[in-house]
Amino acid sequence: MQAVATKLKGRRGDSVLFEDIGFTVGRGEALIITGPNGSGKSTLLRILAGLLAADSGEFLLHGDDGTALPISEFAHYLGHRNAMKRELKVSENLDFWKRFQRSENGEGVSSDEAIEAVGLTGVAHLPFGYLSAGQQRRIALARLLVCKRPLWLLDEPTAALDRRSDQMFADLVRKHLASGGLAIAATHQPLGLENVKTLELSGIHSAASASGETWT
Repeated sequence: MQAVATKLKGRRGDSVLFEDIGFTVGRGEALIITGPNGSGKSTLLRILAGLLAADSGEFLLHGDDGTALPISEFAHYLGHRNAMKRELKVSENLDFWKRFQRSENGEGVSSDEAIEAVGLTGVAHLPFGYLSAGQQRRIALARLLVCKRPLWLLDEPTAALDRRSDQMFADLVRKHLASGGLAIAATHQPLGLENVKTLELSGIHSAASASGETWT
């Protein structure tokens, strides 16, 4: 499986943020997108997720046989917001996402297993809004586990996490990659991952392609 971006161009309003963006991410690989505020990191992630249209270029996910796969069915997108209802219990939120994003083969762990995986055993019965900001972000990460999808698109995934939770996140991503998954993350901070590709957006009209540099 490969995720391939070719000559992507994106804008905010009338301003072009980036152009000629290209990269390839294969099974077991991660790409880290960096750059200053306003350089277009979130815009690029939303284009990859199919939430925004690119001005030009394309982003495709190919199966092992070369067949194009629908991003909406094979990717998880985690944005700045956690996409959880504050009034619903933690378990109810995760159960909703498991049903909504279910795969045909039923892969994915239970809500309780996902909550345990992010180190929050015992909070399933609590309304999501009762949790601290860091706990809410960890439950948002648990959403990636209840329905297995090969491509993770992550926008500032460690926002609000403490150092211990940062390590938990890195372990989740390593396990995902080890199972043949792919990850593309936009961030200002090192994510504790080794041997990743990097893509730096330098600002207005930035043009870049992914490198094989390591970020430790």
